[in-house]
Amino acid sequence: MTRKYIIRALLLAIATGLLMVLGLLGYFYGVIVPRVPAIDAVTDYRPKIPLRIYTADNVLIGEFGEEHRDFIPIEQVPPMMKNAVLAIEDTRFYTHGGVDWIRAAGAARANLRGGFREGASTITMQVARNFFLTRDKVLGRKADEIALAFKIEDALKKDKILELYMNQIFLGRRSYGFSSAAQAYFGKRLDQLSIAEMAMLAGVPRDPVANNPVVNPRNAKQRQMVVLRRMRELGYLSDAQYASAKEEPMRIAAKRQEFDTHAEYVAELARQVVFDQYRDDAYTRGISVYTTILKAEQDAAYDSLRRNVLAYDQRHGYRGPESFIDLPSDPEERADEVREELRKRPVSDGLIPTVVTEVSAKMVAVETMDGERIEITGTGLRFAAPALAAGAKAAIKLRPGAVVRIAQDKSKGKDKEKDDKPWSIVQLPQVAAGFVAIDSATGAYHALVGGFDYGLHKYNHVTQAWRQPGSAIKPFVYSASIEKGYSPGTRILDEALQMPSGAGATWSPQNDDGKFDGDVSMRRALVHSKNVPSVRLLRAIEVGYGHEFLGKFGFDLTRHPKNLTMALGTGAVTPLQLAGAYAVFANGGFAVKPYLIAKITDGNGTILLETPVPAVGEESTRVIDQRNAFMVDSMLRDVTRFGTAAGATKQLGRSDLAGKTGTTSDAFDGWFAGYAGNVVGVAWMGYDEPRSLGGREFGATLAMPIWIDYMRAALDKRPVKERAVPEGVMREDDDWIYAEYAGSTEFKTIDMDALPGESGEPGEPAVPGQAPVPGLPAVPPVPPQPPQPVHGAESQAGG
Repeated sequence: MTRKYIIRALLLAIATGLLMVLGLLGYFYGVIVPRVPAIDAVTDYRPKIPLRIYTADNVLIGEFGEEHRDFIPIEQVPPMMKNAVLAIEDTRFYTHGGVDWIRAAGAARANLRGGFREGASTITMQVARNFFLTRDKVLGRKADEIALAFKIEDALKKDKILELYMNQIFLGRRSYGFSSAAQAYFGKRLDQLSIAEMAMLAGVPRDPVANNPVVNPRNAKQRQMVVLRRMRELGYLSDAQYASAKEEPMRIAAKRQEFDTHAEYVAELARQVVFDQYRDDAYTRGISVYTTILKAEQDAAYDSLRRNVLAYDQRHGYRGPESFIDLPSDPEERADEVREELRKRPVSDGLIPTVVTEVSAKMVAVETMDGERIEITGTGLRFAAPALAAGAKAAIKLRPGAVVRIAQDKSKGKDKEKDDKPWSIVQLPQVAAGFVAIDSATGAYHALVGGFDYGLHKYNHVTQAWRQPGSAIKPFVYSASIEKGYSPGTRILDEALQMPSGAGATWSPQNDDGKFDGDVSMRRALVHSKNVPSVRLLRAIEVGYGHEFLGKFGFDLTRHPKNLTMALGTGAVTPLQLAGAYAVFANGGFAVKPYLIAKITDGNGTILLETPVPAVGEESTRVIDQRNAFMVDSMLRDVTRFGTAAGATKQLGRSDLAGKTGTTSDAFDGWFAGYAGNVVGVAWMGYDEPRSLGGREFGATLAMPIWIDYMRAALDKRPVKERAVPEGVMREDDDWIYAEYAGSTEFKTIDMDALPGESGEPGEPAVPGQAPVPGLPAVPPVPPQPPQPVHGAESQAGG
């Protein structure tokens, strides 16, 4: 009886088990399998590819999208990277059918002991979850995951499944896929990673927050060691490889992604255009934007602006450390404190934030975020010498815990390796700057740098900053006078000029050097940027005419005062607007509309938009007489030969340079606008909260060096462009004149019959019905920057 009872009980148990299995299978295939979604998303995989911006010569300069992804075929994934992933995520990936039942059994035992802690998900199951499900560890979701894994395994080959995983998985820092993560964490391509770096990445997917090497470096290191040990156990690593990888220090990239060319302001302008048209789809469709920017010229513009901004900043002294922290005595705690403080510091190309750990009279030791100790000595301490003096104020004195910037010498000496080049203490500049260059014939951008560092200040000074142009506006007033009949040979009185400015006060414009030359030609007045003759010239042609004439060059007339101070540049322009205006002189009198985008394509390469290259020299676009442009050009060339910009010709050694400096009152703004070889460039420097740049600073010392350094590269392979004399122009009194005015005395002189210092007529309103020239004319509003004080009426601007 007992034996029969046992047999019956056993058979009953087996039958019950079989029924349960059959029931589960029936439920699985009858309920779960039908309810899981179709797997078109994986069989017809269309990854979300971000918006990418390129130069005209196909160099990537920007990328935008919620999911940063660089799709990479499985054939291009380094074998060691695949081994690292398989070692920690799914050892038996190539042998199971979607579910690893051996691993699942182990996970089940662990879960029965203490809740759902182990998921046992294979790579195929993770693909299913990433595409279709949530990460919640519940039985219902797990059943769906298994069903989807079977469907995926039936539809795709193993390599294709692994390819999906390697490109779709989230790895933190907004990166999807291992190729993108390699750039995000290490600033490298996937095939450039070391074994240690590959192991670090392979450990991230399990928990992209807890194992993130940026957020949790200790956890990430522990997880990396787990991966390395597993790789050695499986024979993927030799003992030597394991030992080397285990000891390799981690060097995490400070920024998510670096591009070969710094064109962040350009990329943002292009992004705005695409987003306005395609909205959020712009960031997922794989759209590519090809700009007109030229890599070599963009590099030159970026380097030139930064170099000259730093040079200005160094001329005006060290301001002291950025902050101070207390350094713990425990080495490990100190390293954490240093890392935490430096992580807050914005990174700027080549200007590395560090913490001072040791100070003596001849040496300062600093520690970087990576824990590297760097000693600065000799000339590297020269700039910060005041902060090392015994009597230095506490706010600037260098001491342990001071947060300072350092930079390494960038000279290309053959005798020194990069690591041997000396370091110097530097600082982040407070002054702002901008530079733009366009093609004078078509208006296509060649280069644009909207500020010192986009990461520090996203405000684009080239397109957004409305600033007083100072003397850079004068060529347009002189162009208006030529159209009235005057010529470069016209004689103008350069003597003191006083005019009523209301409330019993007088306005007396001054030349920059405080001197008067008596009798000067119009050419000399522009070449040496004489203020008083310029005011007399505008008065002679009448303010209303001169003001309206500015509109021919694309200036916003509402931003320019309709009084005599207009001749001294008390209105407001942007660097881009000024570049378009100077292009008219450069191209012989034709209006140009600056444009940035040449072509836009979708993810399949289909052209969505293409900008036709503007026709060159069409008379329908002419805004000034060719003869006018020729005469102004001849004067602007003299400015660069022996005028306020004489240094340009001396340094570049070309005869076709033309341009004009500009310095506003109290040196609030420094400008240089000029052209040669079909390239127009405009450089500007000033403070966002307007204040003086220094009593010895001018457009020639502030902006012109930026222009010169850029042009040295931009004109390197461009031939000298001499301009032919147009018909209808002839020589008279050793200068050019419109043929129809030759022999006439009407436009020979301006105010030459007036006595020095005489006021008389000048006090009358410049325009009928307009009040006398005010002492402080109102400049039109210039949002979005802070209000800019107006100094035009007392302007001493000349250079």
